[in-house]
Amino acid sequence: MTRFTSFMQQALAEARAAALRGEVPVGAVVVDPTGRIVAAAGNRTRELSDPTAHAEILALRAACRAAGSERLPGHDLWVTLEPCPMCAGAISAARIARLYYGAGDPRMGGVAHGARVFAHPQCHHRPQVYDGLAAPEAGALLRDFFAPRRQSGA
Repeated sequence: MTRFTSFMQQALAEARAAALRGEVPVGAVVVDPTGRIVAAAGNRTRELSDPTAHAEILALRAACRAAGSERLPGHDLWVTLEPCPMCAGAISAARIARLYYGAGDPRMGGVAHGARVFAHPQCHHRPQVYDGLAAPEAGALLRDFFAPRRQSGA
């Protein structure tokens, strides 16, 4: 397993843990410029009763605390699902260098779909974006999570 694959595998592990907590299975990992994971998180919106407690936001907050700064230049963010517009804005504000994500999100995505935050002229920082990494596995986690909920009408 390459080092890069292990970062996405850790994000997928965070997503699986989120699903076990009844959260939408999204996981995120922040990697510093030396290649060390400095933060990892899964969604906790329901657990924390906080609509901003997305995996990306929680991981960025933890990485900023570890770095002692509100900015993370040279850091990479690995996430299992295309970030929403809120998370894309936070990624820009944190000055993340590279964003790697798994499954695209045609309904709520904010990078390649929907708002396309990084394409706006008002966006002051645009990370390099790499999509589709482990997309089948990330997509399967989401489908498996939502299938019984759709059948029951929950």
